[in-house]
Amino acid sequence: MNNNKFRFIDLFSGIGGFRIALTNIGGECLNFSEINKDAINTYCTNFNESNTYNLGDISKIEKLPAHDLLTAGVPCQSWSIAGKNLGFNDDRGQLWNDTIYLLNQSRPKAFIFENVKGLGDPRNKEALNYILNRIKQAGYFADYYVLNSFDYGVPQNRVRIYIVGFLEEEFHINFKLPKPLAKKIKLGNVLTGYTPKRSPKPKPIIQKDLFGNTIRSKRMSLSNNNGFNDYFLFNDIRNGHSTIHSWDIIKTTDRQKHICYLLLKNRRKSIYGCLDGNPLALKHFQKLDPTITQEQIDELVRIGILKPEEYAFSIKYLNGTALTVHEKNILDCACDNVLIIDQLKNNKSLKIKKTPIAKTIKSLQEKNIIACEEIRYDFKNTKISTGLFGVSRVFLPSSSIFPTLVASGTNDYVTTTEIQAETEDDYKSKFMEVIYNKGNYRKITKKEACKIQGFPENFILPENRARWMKLLGNSVSVPVIEILGKAILETGVFALKKEFAACQSATL
Repeated sequence: MNNNKFRFIDLFSGIGGFRIALTNIGGECLNFSEINKDAINTYCTNFNESNTYNLGDISKIEKLPAHDLLTAGVPCQSWSIAGKNLGFNDDRGQLWNDTIYLLNQSRPKAFIFENVKGLGDPRNKEALNYILNRIKQAGYFADYYVLNSFDYGVPQNRVRIYIVGFLEEEFHINFKLPKPLAKKIKLGNVLTGYTPKRSPKPKPIIQKDLFGNTIRSKRMSLSNNNGFNDYFLFNDIRNGHSTIHSWDIIKTTDRQKHICYLLLKNRRKSIYGCLDGNPLALKHFQKLDPTITQEQIDELVRIGILKPEEYAFSIKYLNGTALTVHEKNILDCACDNVLIIDQLKNNKSLKIKKTPIAKTIKSLQEKNIIACEEIRYDFKNTKISTGLFGVSRVFLPSSSIFPTLVASGTNDYVTTTEIQAETEDDYKSKFMEVIYNKGNYRKITKKEACKIQGFPENFILPENRARWMKLLGNSVSVPVIEILGKAILETGVFALKKEFAACQSATL
């Protein structure tokens, strides 16, 4: 008798990440539960399954068939906690409670629940403790583990929380969290059209200090051992040897670059405002460099690198005009009859009252109650997540990790072109010349995305990119579940049941 055989039920199944993993180690899926039509169709297509095996909306399931292992990739809700605490039959309607209700009702030998890493954050401590306490009340012994998919067989920086539990304490004690794999899969291993070059090896970065001694750059996230970052970040508000700014892309003079770097280096200083990044007025630029003119600033605005911002407003007079609640809230924040934008943005009272600052300032201007007294200038692109011109990051094939696949998609790209360089300036220059300017970068393909999540590359998904990105982004990483499943098997939790059945059969 094969002791690896066990039956499981797949709640919040998505497209079947749990099913692939557990089937690989001897599991038999009895039923699945999913409500998203795209996910259901994808699941049924790939597993040749009938819709009748779908249990549907979890909140409407009253009883599960007998099974050995329960799995659930519970959607990442805001983890609002039920206030009644009246028992398993009285607080349904929230997905975690529905899941634990079915766990309590069906009494499987073990379970695996998965959720986003935020559930383990300090701000959600109460929610996590509530979930663990409900599991304990159901008679289960469980622990939670925060794991990165990169450590267990895929080239993806995907950190998730896994709750693994057992009905009997001895198996909970026997459960040993698998150690991270010593040999990691790299991004280059899954990229189509890329063959790693064995020689020559990437040259190490060479820098010299004032005395001619060789120094090395500090390693950063997602970098390899040669001292260079393995990706290029596109934004205007951070700096580094692998950061691409808009003035690297748009044709600019050395003078214009100088002004941009002045803003970059000074906008986070507290003397210019109370925010993490503050715009600068012409007078601030001229204090840093007296030769800067308004015309030079205006030209950077014209070519799309800087933008003007109305920063300070004087209150003229109320002239008996009727004011909205939001307008009154804004005017109450004036200091010496002046409104400062960054102070308004940082005002806790306005945040609590949900006062729309920009919209309200505009309405006060239209009513001729306030007038702009100071214009400042900031970069046109100030969101790191947005990137520049549709590109957030470009990852080289030497990168160890690709970012987390998310349902909404990202502006992350890959290239199969390698760069050999000896200095940081040369590295960046070659990237612009060989990769960016020639368009030698692209989004990951469907097959590559499947590999990055541990799915078979021939897994059938919709043709539309937004649809398959959403399905894969909402899934679990298959190798992580497979390794956790093997660790559960090694406790002997399912073998005991089979030994008992075998003894009964022999007695008869």
